[in-house]
Amino acid sequence: MAVIAYPPIPIWDLGPIQFSLHGLFAALGFVVGAWLATREIRRLGLDPVAYSAVLTWGLIGALLGARYFTSPAALLNGAPLLDALNPIRGNFSIMGGFAGGIIGGLIRMRQVGLPALPTLDASTFGLAIGTIVGRIGDLAIVEHLGHATTAAWGYGVRPGYDLAPQHDILQCGPDSVLVDGFCPVPDVGAMAGEVGAGAAGIYHHVAAYDLVGAAVLLGVLYLLTRRFALRTGQLFFIWVAWYGLQRFALDGLRFGSGDATIGPFTWNQVSGLVAGVAGVLLVWAIPRMARHESPAGYGG
Repeated sequence: MAVIAYPPIPIWDLGPIQFSLHGLFAALGFVVGAWLATREIRRLGLDPVAYSAVLTWGLIGALLGARYFTSPAALLNGAPLLDALNPIRGNFSIMGGFAGGIIGGLIRMRQVGLPALPTLDASTFGLAIGTIVGRIGDLAIVEHLGHATTAAWGYGVRPGYDLAPQHDILQCGPDSVLVDGFCPVPDVGAMAGEVGAGAAGIYHHVAAYDLVGAAVLLGVLYLLTRRFALRTGQLFFIWVAWYGLQRFALDGLRFGSGDATIGPFTWNQVSGLVAGVAGVLLVWAIPRMARHESPAGYGG
């Protein structure tokens, strides 16, 4: 069967510390994103030293947002308050990381005197490339698999593959009977997807889809800034609209995989839809407000 199949790079125990490429590439994503965004800040004639302070607050906000953005969903699902607020256990959300980082950055922008919308426009490139780099870690440890599929671009689980901890149930047991050389799909509700339990263990590689979507988005952002006249803030809200709707669509492939949920949707789907719709409306509304001209380099 023509599917994607490669052995994951497992999480290593270094004494009392667990080391994972997921965390490493998340950190690298922030560094690469900060570098690219700072280059855009310089190109627009804004203060890169002040922007470094914004990045520091953005990092702290992202760490807090990634963990606590899912707390309301946990509480609605009946989790005890202390469990929902546990800083190291529970669901973490990339959407929460973005939201927390942007909020933290906006607070610091005001303190250091950087204009919000031009600074957000420049940051957009860093947000896009940071997603691309960060998702490499997800691919390395094989995290964020979705429903079972028969698509040629699915990820096939073979015997001996040590997947990310959230996917332990998908690994082969000692008595597993292979299907076409792959571990069988377990009978676990939504994880069985549309092909049913007992089929070959091939799943939507949602992290890979997200990486490809973010890469296309980065190219679109550069195309828009080089070819079209944009008002200040439109570029940022184009990113918000695209990535929000992208996450809404992709997380539909992951419902039932352990993520925080609200009714028939994952928490990331709800937040992605809200962000996507708000982004579309603001992209449409900004030219009609006509209060600010775009900075040099983005037309206007």
